[in-house]
Amino acid sequence: MAFFAFAQAASARSGAQSAADAAALAAAQDARDELLLDLEDAIVAGDDWLDWLDLPDGALPADGATAAALELAAQNNSTLQGDAEQIEVNGNPGFQVSVVTDYTVGDSIIPGTESMTATAQAAAVIQPRCEFDVDADPTQPVQLDCDGETVDIDPEDFDPDTLPDASVMFSVYLAE
Repeated sequence: MAFFAFAQAASARSGAQSAADAAALAAAQDARDELLLDLEDAIVAGDDWLDWLDLPDGALPADGATAAALELAAQNNSTLQGDAEQIEVNGNPGFQVSVVTDYTVGDSIIPGTESMTATAQAAAVIQPRCEFDVDADPTQPVQLDCDGETVDIDPEDFDPDTLPDASVMFSVYLAE
């Protein structure tokens, strides 16, 4: 019976970790999508848009990150605790989240477990995937190598529809 109680607790903890992982990835993916929109704006404005490819100052757009994390936590029967917090892991910016399950461990032979919930934390980071000539002039056409995929950007003849999906230019993964 003790093994059954332990399995119940482990199952709840596993569910909480899955919810936290999903929420952290959702926050980072939302920020990655916003990064691509910010990159488009910088190219159109004639700013030094190449800085956006290196994630300047590690700053991420965070407007929708918490909302995205809330949604994914809820889809996994959990509740986000606080906001998605901006972090940096090994030089890569990202988000850390904490969740608590909306369900309990359940009844077992161990008194008091019927009202216990599980909690977990997770972090996801964004990493640039594109390389370019360090001497590139952002006012001239630039060729990016995004992990083997070539992306050409000409600021003078820029069409935002020609940019690839954000996942081509920035990877998102769980940090350890």
